[in-house]
Amino acid sequence: MAGSWRGEAFGGQIEEVWTPPFGDSMMGSFKLVNNGKVTFYELCQIKAQNETLILRLKHFDGDLIGWEEKDESMEFPLVKLEKNKAYFDQFTFELVSENQLNMYVVISDNGKTEEVEFKYFRY
Repeated sequence: MAGSWRGEAFGGQIEEVWTPPFGDSMMGSFKLVNNGKVTFYELCQIKAQNETLILRLKHFDGDLIGWEEKDESMEFPLVKLEKNKAYFDQFTFELVSENQLNMYVVISDNGKTEEVEFKYFRY
């Protein structure tokens, strides 16, 4: 999944970039652009911890003002690994091909929960 990926979601263009594993982690970033302006960013980490993996996220608005408190992040433990799929609590990464990465994210808003599919293509 390392690489630069783009797609469409939330009425705009999305971009996700992941570095190859280095040290005990991978680093990623996400950006949503609507009407030529950044709506929000995420800084992401997949880290080896206690003989498993954990996905961590921090959100920022278009001016890099954090959504979470300074010392807090959202954490999603690994549930299962399969060939070309990683299942974290509320997140699934699926490497469809060398040039397509799909993510499935459980999103809760105003008491409503849904799984959203993100289709990314390498650029």
